[in-house]
Amino acid sequence: MQSRSARPTDRTAELRTAIERTGYYPEVVVDGVQGAVGGEEVLAYYVHHEPTIERDEVRRHITVAVLTPTRLIQVHTDEHAGDQLLPQPYTSTSSEAVALSAVRSVVVTRMTTNPTKGPSLPAEAVLTIGWGGVSRIELMPAACDDPDCDADHGYTGELLGDDFSLRVSSAADGKDAVLGLLAFADALSALTRPA
Repeated sequence: MQSRSARPTDRTAELRTAIERTGYYPEVVVDGVQGAVGGEEVLAYYVHHEPTIERDEVRRHITVAVLTPTRLIQVHTDEHAGDQLLPQPYTSTSSEAVALSAVRSVVVTRMTTNPTKGPSLPAEAVLTIGWGGVSRIELMPAACDDPDCDADHGYTGELLGDDFSLRVSSAADGKDAVLGLLAFADALSALTRPA
């Protein structure tokens, strides 16, 4: 990815360095991000490289969230063992770009340990972004206040928007990862607030 300008707010070069630093198929990830960004200025970004354990194997994946002046972009790359269709090991990269005007909610949860000891850095952070692309329904049996009632009261539930969610912790990812996610959330919140 090449920086198109020397504007001080363009963080394209920093983003490329952060992707390369993970060592996770940097050329593949950069190519996916570059295609999704489409030459726009990068205002903020967050790179999350995470291994997962699948039976006896460790699989890695990376999520890159990018904020441009007009869009929120999410690029995710997974690695796969060969299969019947592609016998060689391979990666799959998917990207989604959402207009900032379409972002409906930015939910940030900060978990801080020992809060009675005064201000301290959050130990964990969760960022959930909703734009209406993915929804899930959580249903549970409805009940009344009568503990002896055995009538069927149907179901109750919630419709939840959950397009993008990312959780990081100081213990697993380091304190800089938590602070980086919070900084990205702050930048996104600033660009999606109503006029």
